[in-house]
Amino acid sequence: MSVLPITICGEPVLHRPAATVTEFDADLRQLVDDMFETTVAAPGVGLAAPQVGVGKRIFVWMYEDQDEAPSQGVAINPELWISPPDPGLPDESEEEGCLSFPGERFALRRSERALLRAQDIDGNPFEIQASGWFARILQHEFDHLSGLLYVDRLVHPENRAAQKAERRNGWGKPGLTWMPGVDNLES
Repeated sequence: MSVLPITICGEPVLHRPAATVTEFDADLRQLVDDMFETTVAAPGVGLAAPQVGVGKRIFVWMYEDQDEAPSQGVAINPELWISPPDPGLPDESEEEGCLSFPGERFALRRSERALLRAQDIDGNPFEIQASGWFARILQHEFDHLSGLLYVDRLVHPENRAAQKAERRNGWGKPGLTWMPGVDNLES
C-alpha cells in the first residue's frame, strides 16, 4: 500500500465527471487500499478517486461515529438519493473541509438523509441509508464523482471567502498536489 498525493482545486480531474468502473481486478483493489491509506495519512473521513488523480467513480469512507454502515467502506459506481435540505442559510455547525481545498473550512447546507446504492470491491451491489454527518460525508464524496468540490456549492458570503482563499493559496490551476504525512495542509 502507498500514500498517494492529493490533487488540489484546479486540477482538471477534479472538475469533470468520473468514469464508470468496469474492471473489478487487482489494480482496483490496490487503488482502494492506497485510498484508505491516504485517507488515514491525511487525515480525512473520505476520499474520492479524482482526489488522487484517478477519474473513476470510486470513493472510500472512514467514519466510526455512525451505526448505519461499517465504519469504513468503499462505494464503486455509486448512485445517491438525498432528502430535501432544510431551508435557510448554513451556520458554523455545518462547516466542512476538503482534502482538495486543504486547510480551509466553510459552512454548507446539506441534506440530513441520503440513500447510497453502489458496488463493493467485488462488484456486489449494496445499499446504505445514512443520516447526519455520515449522510454529509456521502454527499461530499459523491459530488467529487460529478466534478464538484463542496466550495462549488457554497452560497454568499461563504462562496466569496472560498474564492479569496483559492486566490491567496495560488490554487485553481493544474498540477498542484500535496502529500499527506509530508506537507502540513490537512483540512
